Amino acid sequence: MSKLLISSAFDGGNIIAHDASDAQNVRLAIRADNASDFYQWFYFRLSGAANTPCRLVIENAKDAAFEGGWQDYKACASYDRESWFRIDTTDYVDGQLIIEVTPELDSLYIAYFAPFSAERHADMIAETLHHSDVSLEVIGSTVEGRDMDCLRIGTGEKNIWVIARQHPGETMAEWWIEGFLARLLDDDDPVSRVMREKTQFHIVPNMNPDGSFRGNLRTNAAGANLNREWGVGNIQSCPEVQCVTQSMNANRPVMVMDVHGDEALPYNFIAGAEGIPGFTKKQGKDLNDFKAAYAAISPDFQIKHGYPVAAPGTSNMTYCTSFTAAEYNCLAMTLEMPFKDNADLPDPVFGWSPERAARLGAASLDAMLAVIDQL
Repeated sequence: MSKLLISSAFDGGNIIAHDASDAQNVRLAIRADNASDFYQWFYFRLSGAANTPCRLVIENAKDAAFEGGWQDYKACASYDRESWFRIDTTDYVDGQLIIEVTPELDSLYIAYFAPFSAERHADMIAETLHHSDVSLEVIGSTVEGRDMDCLRIGTGEKNIWVIARQHPGETMAEWWIEGFLARLLDDDDPVSRVMREKTQFHIVPNMNPDGSFRGNLRTNAAGANLNREWGVGNIQSCPEVQCVTQSMNANRPVMVMDVHGDEALPYNFIAGAEGIPGFTKKQGKDLNDFKAAYAAISPDFQIKHGYPVAAPGTSNMTYCTSFTAAEYNCLAMTLEMPFKDNADLPDPVFGWSPERAARLGAASLDAMLAVIDQL
């Protein structure tokens, strides 16, 4: 048998291997975001362990950002980094997360959720640009100098903004974007054609390229949590939000969709901006109409479970949804997807998966069509 090895020195990788000498007691820890105390995202390679029963212990799970994220959770694994399945994550005991697996091959990748790499992002951008309705604007750069890509799609007068991965570890958000883009650019789809005629989409598939590459959970390279920086962030520590806000000012939205993942709740749901000062009846109607249309279209989306609705005037105005709803008097929403599984339609093999996230992204176009004329 080859020597068992744990490694994470690659795009999005995150783990600390304290001791890998005993396959039945591989001692691991998740590394915190590079400039903050947040952690929960992990992504590593287990090699040299084909046909060997392995017991992997993440020893610092208790102090992760969302302890509730470990309850009923199963880790994701892949041999080819294309197909990701769930593996036995047997217990969360005494603050430790225990993963048990017997790899079939000498290389197995294990992650908190299926990663979405910088290379896949680049391929996705390149593929969309073959369509005549698509243009790319690099609207700024990150703390570490990476491009902030914004795709412009459609010829309509109404602007819809869609952003994802403010929190880089929420990779399901960019899988959602991939499915959304694939349908939006399908010329055989009448919904997509109509939406491109009525709307100009401004799509930022990855708001946090630095944090994504570094394997961070929630922050950028300077330690900023982007979804606490709207309206208050500065160009030095948070250029990502600054450049998007400047571009929104020039292309004022009628809708903003901010796509995320939730560690604890096993459902797909939308959080609105009900708690902002001056939340209007029209904003409430637009929000409820969109959610109802989405739920009618996709059984993976529901409106029963979610975050408590904020009381009027109590919203944190540094959230994207709160800030944009107030600043542009528009329909602004945060879409949350699970790291675990959708409890309404569980899949014991794959859980909530990249494929299902992509299909949910595609389905959102029907809900957008249902409300676009009233926005």
